[in-house]
Amino acid sequence: MTLEINNSAIEAVENSSAFTWFKDDAGIAWLTIDVPNEKMNTLKSAFAEQVTQVLNDIEAQHSDIKGLVIQSGKPDNFIAGADISMIANCESAAEAQALAEKGQQLFQRIEDLPFATVAAIHGPCLGGGLELALACDYRVCSDDNKTKLGLPEVQLGLLPGSGGTQRLPRLIGLLASLDIILTGKQLRPKKALKLGVVNASVPQTILSRTAAEFAVKKKSKNKVATKEWAISRNALGRNVIFSQAEKQAQKKARGNYPAIAAILDSIKYGLEKGIKKGLQREAEQFGKLAMTPESAALRSLFFAMTEMKKEKGSEAEPKIIHRVGVLGGGLMGGGIAHVSIAKAKKNVTIKDINNDGLLNAYQYHYQRLDKLRKRRIISKAKLQQQMLQLTGVTDFNGFKKLDVVVEAVFEDLTLKQEMVKAVQEQGKEDVIFATNTSSLPIGQIAEGAEKPENIVGLHYFSPVEKMPLVEVIPHQTTSDEAIATVVSLAKQQGKTPIVVKDCAGFYVNRILAPYMNEAARLLLAGEPIEAIDEALLDFGFPVGPISLLDEVGVDIGAKIMPILEAELGDRFRSPDVFQTLIDDKRLGKKTKRGFYVYKGKKKAPDQDVYSLLNIKPQSQLSKDEIAMRCVLPMLSEAKRCLDEGIIRSERDGDIGAIFGIGFPPFLGGPFTYMNSIGEEKLAELMKKYADKYGDRFSL
Repeated sequence: MTLEINNSAIEAVENSSAFTWFKDDAGIAWLTIDVPNEKMNTLKSAFAEQVTQVLNDIEAQHSDIKGLVIQSGKPDNFIAGADISMIANCESAAEAQALAEKGQQLFQRIEDLPFATVAAIHGPCLGGGLELALACDYRVCSDDNKTKLGLPEVQLGLLPGSGGTQRLPRLIGLLASLDIILTGKQLRPKKALKLGVVNASVPQTILSRTAAEFAVKKKSKNKVATKEWAISRNALGRNVIFSQAEKQAQKKARGNYPAIAAILDSIKYGLEKGIKKGLQREAEQFGKLAMTPESAALRSLFFAMTEMKKEKGSEAEPKIIHRVGVLGGGLMGGGIAHVSIAKAKKNVTIKDINNDGLLNAYQYHYQRLDKLRKRRIISKAKLQQQMLQLTGVTDFNGFKKLDVVVEAVFEDLTLKQEMVKAVQEQGKEDVIFATNTSSLPIGQIAEGAEKPENIVGLHYFSPVEKMPLVEVIPHQTTSDEAIATVVSLAKQQGKTPIVVKDCAGFYVNRILAPYMNEAARLLLAGEPIEAIDEALLDFGFPVGPISLLDEVGVDIGAKIMPILEAELGDRFRSPDVFQTLIDDKRLGKKTKRGFYVYKGKKKAPDQDVYSLLNIKPQSQLSKDEIAMRCVLPMLSEAKRCLDEGIIRSERDGDIGAIFGIGFPPFLGGPFTYMNSIGEEKLAELMKKYADKYGDRFSL
């Protein structure tokens, strides 16, 4: 009997529709989207039949319907987008094109209904969700912080394939729509209202009532009467806009992201030939992009990130964190305190040896909150509240209340060990001590500690509020609970944590070091500074290696390299460059002089560096040769890290490299890139470079 009941329940769930509708006494139809057994509404190919049936029913009763409101049955999201796993099932561009065309046809039916249609939006309305909303006559959204609207397909190497490239420009104008579609940015309610993406933004409590009021209005043609729209309808003005947009987009993309050209082509074609032909071009371009290796890599990265969000880092349950402590009010400490308050919503106590350090941390926190206030993301009251969540002390007063203490003092082993002792003596009995170190082994920091099981590495990257990665580094006796707790904290801070083994350089700095060393060797061989940086920018890195050395600080690089060499061998021996620059007081951007000279926001290669290093600059190698010389040693080291268990998986290695050092996302990370090259071809490539340049090029 029980078995029969369970089977019936399962059958009912399987047969239940994600789309239901009813007509109220005022003649307004309410279509609710609620995907069974899912937290988020996503659009799936399998829903096409369900939507078709609902629209058939609504059309059959159109004479009795005054308007239609489309809403979500979920408490905190409208539609988060389309299920991108559908694309993985497509074996050809034609199949992916057909997928887009199916979405276009369904949304066109909504647009063609004889009465007004309204999207009532609360929570994320992204991708296919916004494209559905754009097919409606009106859009009303809640003014809640959870509500965000956008077309993020470009971040997956795709374009909006269900009418987004055609309807958005016609709704808000060309310039504003290009900015949204080419970047994948998400709009908050106020911005969406200002741009005209939505017709109203109201408190969630009156969202349905407001949507009902719009539903009884006349159908809207969604026309834009703006000067910018008039310009974009003019062939000359339109061509100028597209030319500038492409130039601006490719300045960063450098031709590595095919979706940019496809987006521009689809929008332009639609404006020139009409929306019907524009939709056809959009679907064709969607099909082509779905088959590109760039999109495959970016989609793989998306799935990897989705998987990681579910992981705790260990088998244990994390402790609940109420209050966080930070040791050190410098750049790192201030940044850690800021994200712990602004993102993780924790109260923070920050300790420094003097009031100057505390003042730095307070200023750091305030400046970043004030930027949010000026952009109207937070109110003045919210700024003041978050300022009050930061407490500064010059002793260990209040540390008995702290659940986790993050140490961000100087890279000095004795000092860090002293901090461990003080916190474990004067803090909570079970306080977790997380050390933010970029090079010192966590096991050494934990030596002599009363409770080494509560000590773990938590390596942030600078600037903390911008860099998405943190490395969680347990030593041999770190408890599973401590691991899970700092992983949980990092996620609450808006970070992507990867758990790595305790060794010199951990993972990110270990694979970065050979890359930087090779760039230095190229410089000493006479390759100009800008030629090296340009080659790696073209390869897909956001910053060239020489510029990166200046950003990180030449002195920091000089400290880390000997530690890596001592533990990992001669392949980490750095060229004789760093000390020469340090002796000349060239520490990089922070001293306005390094390999580049800095004046305001501008920088230029410093020609004096060549004479200082006794170099005669002359370009000899191609950009490809320069790029591969720097990248191949990084790939080799990444493979060693996997073989030695420094990282837990290829997935972690890819995410660590992309979010930690900017490895090109469209290549999917070092392991995805190596797999795309193939084992045999990669071995040949390594041998070729090893024969030419030495044993450091080996797998």
